[in-house]
Amino acid sequence: MTETSPADPANQALVSQFSDDFGDRAYRDAVVDLLGVIAYGELSAFERMVDDAEMAPTLGDKMAMAAMAVKEFGHVQPLMDRLIALGADPVAAMQPFEKPFDEFHAHTAPRDWWEGLIKAYVGDGLAADFYLEVAAFLDKDTRDLIVSSLEDSGHGDFVVTRVRAGIEADPRLGGRLALWGRRLMGEALSQAQRTAADRDALTALLAGGIDRPGMDLASLSRMFTRLTERHTQRMSALGLAS
Repeated sequence: MTETSPADPANQALVSQFSDDFGDRAYRDAVVDLLGVIAYGELSAFERMVDDAEMAPTLGDKMAMAAMAVKEFGHVQPLMDRLIALGADPVAAMQPFEKPFDEFHAHTAPRDWWEGLIKAYVGDGLAADFYLEVAAFLDKDTRDLIVSSLEDSGHGDFVVTRVRAGIEADPRLGGRLALWGRRLMGEALSQAQRTAADRDALTALLAGGIDRPGMDLASLSRMFTRLTERHTQRMSALGLAS
């Protein structure tokens, strides 16, 4: 769940060179990997939000979290449909990401309702920003699908309002949640980097080598700067130090 952010303007010129040519097997494999990781991410987010709803302090909060979970699950089917259209098995496309995602969520399991809200807003937002950066190198149809799958849909407003109210009621909460947000940033960035490095097609898409332009070191540096800036903006919106 995240607000969509523009990719590096320098990369936009590269996008115009790409055609929706899935005859390029390496490009198709990269798209399948990216759609697979995003689909499993949405599915695991749905499962996590259902669990987190049990920690909600009020019935209204429980209903809001349930609505967020439903929205996440609603993003899965269009991604699966796109995978099928590419001749891929959606379950097989998601399977390589099951273990790393589940390990990430086990390692960053929220201890209470507040940490669950921060994870849904900050952690998921940072991962989504990374996938949007990668999507800048894709054909328009796939890019548009990914953007729509990762859009906020207004749930971020609920998290911001709820967390700010919680900090106002208990100022000590802010310090704990700020530390939690910083930890999530580190964990989410590490997971994103491992995901890309472990999949040859995604690595080639980012670095070049699929007979398409990729990111040089300067572009990669700018990308991580943008990811950090977006994280800082989210933390600030929550009233937390980054």
